[in-house]
Amino acid sequence: MEKKLYPLGTIIYLKEGTQKIMVVGRGVVYQDEETQSEVFVDYMGCSYPEGIDPNQTIFFNEENIDQVVHEGFSDEEEQRFVKVYEEWESDITIPKKKIN
Repeated sequence: MEKKLYPLGTIIYLKEGTQKIMVVGRGVVYQDEETQSEVFVDYMGCSYPEGIDPNQTIFFNEENIDQVVHEGFSDEEEQRFVKVYEEWESDITIPKKKIN
């Protein structure tokens, strides 16, 4: 199955999750508290419908998604972003965080 980069605003359920999550960021690089090193993940999300709470940021990858409830808005700028993202992801030297 080919990887799909979901647009901002997409609402999903994570595997074994009971709370809807809204995608608010993609290709997020951050300092991992466990390893104290920079890592990246496919997505950053927030609880839906509550919205962004800086203390409750949810990081996840494509393989953690169980169900897409609603796909966010996509236009020609989104399509361009996906192309640039794919290039960025193929060149990045920062490790991708594995999330269970």
